[in-house]
Amino acid sequence: MSANVQNSIMLFGDSITQGGWEPGMNGFGANLAHRYARKLDVINRGFSGYNTEWGIPVFEQFFATREQQKDLQIVRLLIIWFGANDSCLVQSPQHVPLAKFATNLKYLVNLVQSPESQYYSPNTRIILATPPPVNTYQRKANLDARDPPLLLDRDFENTRDYAQTVKDVAHEEEVGIIDIWTKMWDAAGHDEQSLSDYLYDGLHLNGAGYQLMYDAVLETIEKTYPELHPDRLEMVFPGWGMIDPNNVVASVQKREQHLV
Repeated sequence: MSANVQNSIMLFGDSITQGGWEPGMNGFGANLAHRYARKLDVINRGFSGYNTEWGIPVFEQFFATREQQKDLQIVRLLIIWFGANDSCLVQSPQHVPLAKFATNLKYLVNLVQSPESQYYSPNTRIILATPPPVNTYQRKANLDARDPPLLLDRDFENTRDYAQTVKDVAHEEEVGIIDIWTKMWDAAGHDEQSLSDYLYDGLHLNGAGYQLMYDAVLETIEKTYPELHPDRLEMVFPGWGMIDPNNVVASVQKREQHLV
């Protein structure tokens, strides 16, 4: 078991979060882990296929209660990235109605932010991320090629509505927001078929898409929680140049990171 020596960033979401460490995909999770190396651990809590309705009972198992937190590392930043599955069309079992989606996001935020919650974590900052836009041309081709073929399960405008809801909830709950929907739509020149530059199947991000997300994460941290930007955090254990060969043990002791 790893000792409690380093705090963390937790990434919670669906397959787009889970895939953020996939080899060869320029994943935003792997890149964040590299950028925060020796400062904050980056934890993958992505669940392929999940929506907010299914994610809540899982979150309540893996996020420490306030009683457990005293013996564990602190989650300094929680990034919640759902909506790609919630916004499926009604016939899909993954579909979550828009109003319920908003309620679920608020519930997750308040699990962590409310002093009445058993999961209350006052030192955890939260960022919500919108779903990316969907390229229905790519998505339809992908589903048509399956055996047997599947019906199109997502709609461009519907996904836009879910993205807007994430922004609305972030504003209401006063947490950070990553608007990857708009960032990717702008990068594609407001042309749905050009989203193929950032999505490999109309839904999931390719390397260029993950680069947009990685950049957006750091931009939002800088804007909303600048004290958590990697350039403002010290390494938990000192660099080798700071080690005193005559007093090694004393010079490599863990350094406490200031909690704002």
